[in-house]
Amino acid sequence: MTATKKKMKQHVAILMCTYNGAQYLEAQLASVLRQTHTDWSLWVSDDGSTDETLVILEKFFRRLKQPFFLVQGHCRGAAGNFVSLIQRENIEADYFSFCDQDDVWPPDKLERALKWHDGLSAEVPNLYGGRTRLVDSDSNVIGYSPLFSRKPSFSNALVQSVMGGNTMLMNRAARALWLKTPRDADIVSHDWWSYILVSGASGNVHYATVPVLDYRQHDANVFGANTGWRARLIRLWMLANGNFREWTDKLTGVLEKIQNDVLTPENREVFQDFQQVHSDRVLARLKGARKSAVHRQTGAENLGLWLAVLLKKI
Repeated sequence: MTATKKKMKQHVAILMCTYNGAQYLEAQLASVLRQTHTDWSLWVSDDGSTDETLVILEKFFRRLKQPFFLVQGHCRGAAGNFVSLIQRENIEADYFSFCDQDDVWPPDKLERALKWHDGLSAEVPNLYGGRTRLVDSDSNVIGYSPLFSRKPSFSNALVQSVMGGNTMLMNRAARALWLKTPRDADIVSHDWWSYILVSGASGNVHYATVPVLDYRQHDANVFGANTGWRARLIRLWMLANGNFREWTDKLTGVLEKIQNDVLTPENREVFQDFQQVHSDRVLARLKGARKSAVHRQTGAENLGLWLAVLLKKI
C-alpha cells in the first residue's frame, strides 16, 4: 500500500483540555459537533474542575455519536494538561488536533486542515496551524492574530512560536515525535514544542494565513492573543526580566536530551550553533546566533532578538 493510500484514513483525535470552563464550553462543543468532517473522537482531560464543566461534558456525551473519552489531568496547568493528553499512548488516530475549551471552530476547521495534509507522505511529520480571528466574551470580532510572512523553519522555531496550539492539526508521524519527549519534561508551551519538534525533524509545517478559528479573549485566558501594543510590551517585559530566557532554557534543555532521536543532522548543527547564545562571551553568543540563523518573523522582533543575545537574555 502506498503512502498516499494510507493517508485516506482520516480519523482525528480531538484533544480538549478543560478547567472550570463552563462559561464558554457549550459553544465550543457545539462547534465541534458541527464539523463537516465527522470521523473523529473526542478526548477530554479535565484538570479538576469545580464548576459545571463536568456536567456539561456529561450532557454532551449523551447526545454524541462519535467516541468520547474523559480522563483526569495531572493538575500541572494548561500546558501540562495538553502534554499529558497527547502523550497518552492509548489514543490511536491518523491525526491529532488540540482543542481549547473556550474557542469556536468554523464548521470546516478539520476539513481545511486535512485537505492540506492530502498528498503529503504519512511517513513524514506534518503540522498544520495558522492565524486566528479574535473575539470577545460575547463573540464580537475584535481583531486578528499577527500575520506572519516568513516561511516556518527550525531556525525560527528555536526563538518563536508562530501559531497557537488551538489551530494545530498534526499527523501520526508528528505525534510520534511527542512520544519521544520525556514524560517528566517541563514543556512550558505545547504549541511551541510542536513547532520545534516537527521543524527540527525537517517535517512539513504550514502556516495558514486565513484565520483557522475564533479565539476568545477574556479575563480567564491562560495565554491571550499575541497581538497589539499590550502584547509587545509584555514581550519586552519578559525579555528584560529573563522570562524569555527561562522558557527557551527549558525547551532547549529538553531538546538537548532527545536531539539525536528527533533532529536531522542538519538541524543538529543548527541547534549546536544556537546553544552558543548561552556563552559567557559576547562574541561567542553573536557568532552562535549568526551561524544558527535564528530569527523571528518581523524586523522589530529581530532587533529585539539580537539585543537579547547581546545582553544574554536568551
